[in-house]
Amino acid sequence: MPDSTPTSSTYRWVSVAFGAFLIVIAGLIVSVSELSLGPLAAAAVIGLLGIDAVVSAYRKTRSLISRIGPLP
Repeated sequence: MPDSTPTSSTYRWVSVAFGAFLIVIAGLIVSVSELSLGPLAAAAVIGLLGIDAVVSAYRKTRSLISRIGPLP
């Protein structure tokens, strides 16, 4: 079984790519939606999860989104 710990280079690159994807999605939510509380809150949460994924890959730790576990 391949090693998928946060120290793995592949795991870190995938985390950076997914984090960047979440940051872009957050930016698109802000630019496309009306500036009300709901879309801004969703964009903030998604953007923070994306930033955390990128920073966690740099620090070689698990991100918050990886700690959620398998969702149903």
